Order: sequence, then structure tokens, then C-alpha cells
Amino acid sequence: MLPVYISHPDCLKHSMGDQHPECPERIGAVNDMLLIKGLLDFMQPMDAPLATEKQLAQAHASLYIHELAAQSPKEGSVQVDPDTSMNQYSYQAALRAAGAAVMATDMVLTKGAGTAFCNVRPPGHHAEYSAAGGFCFFNNVAVGIRHALNVHGLERVALVDFDVHHGNGSEDILHDDERVLMCSIFEDKLYPFCGNVPRGPNMVNVALPARSGSDALRQAVLEKWIPALDQFRPQLIFISAGFDGHRDDDMGNLGLVEADYAWITKQIVAVAQRHCQGRIVSCLEGGYVMSSLARSAAAHVKVLLGMDD
Repeated sequence: MLPVYISHPDCLKHSMGDQHPECPERIGAVNDMLLIKGLLDFMQPMDAPLATEKQLAQAHASLYIHELAAQSPKEGSVQVDPDTSMNQYSYQAALRAAGAAVMATDMVLTKGAGTAFCNVRPPGHHAEYSAAGGFCFFNNVAVGIRHALNVHGLERVALVDFDVHHGNGSEDILHDDERVLMCSIFEDKLYPFCGNVPRGPNMVNVALPARSGSDALRQAVLEKWIPALDQFRPQLIFISAGFDGHRDDDMGNLGLVEADYAWITKQIVAVAQRHCQGRIVSCLEGGYVMSSLARSAAAHVKVLLGMDD
């Protein structure tokens, strides 16, 4: 089966205002670039389903799920935290984003898809067990990971997060789960202002100073991530794919370029080929300048498809 590309029109309906960086245009920018580059010709497109409450409850408190649903407005918007709000379509979009991770897991583990890329929003890695925040409502990758563990019966699943912001929500949910290894590289002293001290022995957190650039990123991956991943021997790898560390994106200041995202993806693919038959589920997280987001995501997906030079 071809690698899977999962998205949904509902992801375009969620909006937090005209000036908000986490905007609907992000989905189209990525989709259009994958189309222009011819990458979608080598992928099976699928519509994301709605995550069920049972699936969400594997990563979130049931009370939180119900409270978030109750907050969903019939019109206008509701502020969830200082940076995050809901319109009448946001809850549905959040269900689609989490549902995409579940579908991707199923397709990779049981249908032979090999790899899957979820072009969805809202993003997820700042959503904690019982709290939204940082543009996120449900933790898409955590929902997918728990589905892989609890439904498919895997014993070891890795999460690799290269967003410029630390995935505090993923760490909150997964830090005490010995079946999971989470590897995170992020810019130090940047939202959410944590991660320097890992919350569990299954967390490999690397905080890079601002303006670190490509060399520091690559050294951290080779010295910190790869040995831990090889020792863990994951049966499936999830990626929180955030592209806001790009030098053109003012959300952060790491100074990365498309080649860095291609390189880091190559390292992840190599680990997956050594330990889990190349099985990878990647979910879009950050990236807020349309041009650099689209180019970086395309570089990432190209490597996932095994089409890198």
C-alpha cells in the first residue's frame, strides 16, 4: 500500500482570528506544496475520521473531554487560554486531528502503509492530560501512541518532537509510561518555558540556546537521540513535526533550514528501518510562515517517502 496522507476540510474551519499565527492557510500551504512537488502522486489520500471519546480518553481525562465539548460555542469564539480560542468548528476540527493520528496508526500497523503524514490542525503537542493550551486542544500524537499501545498491543513506541517549542503536553501525558520513549529538541527559554529537567526517565529532552543553528541540532540528534532510540528499539515511531525552528519563522530563533528537516527525518527513518520495518506516523505541529512551512514539510515528506536525493 502507498504511504498515507491524511487531512480533512474540517481542519480549515477552525479559526482563532484573522491575525492569529495558527491559521487555516497552513493546511493549504502544505497541501499545495506537496502537490506541486508531485509527492501526493505517491501517497494515498484519506479523510481523517472523528476521534471517539474512548480513543481520546486514552490520553486525556474524561472530565476534560466533556468540559471542552461543553465550551464549544454555537457562534463567536471562546477563549480557552491567552493564546488559544475556539469557534463553532474548533471542537470538530480537534476531533479530526486526533482521529487522523488514530487512522494513521491503523493504516501503518495493519494495512501496510509503511508511513503516514497527517496534515491536520489544530496541532496537539501542548495539550496536556487535562488542559488545552499553546494552540492545542487534544494531543494528537499521544492519542495515536496510546492507540498503538493499548489497542494494537505494541510494547515500545517512540515519539520524536523537533518543534521549536517543547512538547510539554506530550511529556505531561507520557512521562510515566515506560512503554514510550520521547525525544525532544527545542529552543531554550521559549514557550512553554519547561523541558530542561525531564519529568521521567523515558524523556530525552535537549534544550538548544537561541541561534544554535544546524550544527548544534545535528550534534544533539547524533549524541542524544540516536543512542537512546537504538537502545529502546521502538516498534513504531511517531513524529511531532513542527517547522517553526526555520530561520524565516519568527516564532523561534534556532535558524534552521529545509535541509535540516530533511536530515533529521533521514535519521529517524534510519532508526525506523533498523527497528520497526520503517513504520512512522508523522503529525503536523508548528510552522507559521507559509512559504518556509510548505518547503520544510515537503522536504520532510519527501524523505518519509524514500525519495530523498
